[in-house]
Amino acid sequence: MQSIAPNCVVGVSYTLTLSNGEVADFAEESNPLMFIHGIGQTLPAFDENLNGLKVGEGFTFSLSAEEGYGNHDSNWIINLPRSVFQGDDIPEDLLEVGAMLPMQDQEGNPLDGKVVSFDDNTVTMDFNHPLAGQALTFTGKVMSVREATSEELDHGHVHGPGGHHHH
Repeated sequence: MQSIAPNCVVGVSYTLTLSNGEVADFAEESNPLMFIHGIGQTLPAFDENLNGLKVGEGFTFSLSAEEGYGNHDSNWIINLPRSVFQGDDIPEDLLEVGAMLPMQDQEGNPLDGKVVSFDDNTVTMDFNHPLAGQALTFTGKVMSVREATSEELDHGHVHGPGGHHHH
């Protein structure tokens, strides 16, 4: 039976719990998370904790904030001009405290920001990952392990059931 190693397609069911007991994410056995192990699709410490496990094995491990999505960084809280959020193609009710909005950085890279506050002139956005500053506990089970195909490695994602389908 194959063990989890880099460049394997891995399917896991899991529950992600925060330090306050809140369930932040999950994948059920009937619809596992499918990813290529070791190529950056998951947190590096997540991959490290799965190394060597086989189908049917369970796991429970915790990651510090630093191993997860990092500590909350006040440098990622930015004031933007309200005019950025105005225009013919932008809904007038777009701004709502707590809303996650898709944005782009100066190089055009996508990132999500949370609206912290706004007034007539300024919108304060938090670009920290929503789980920044949180310790993460993963509990789950390995559902499948197989070698990734050369096509999957070239494309950087899983193909077929539970993965990406090309049309």
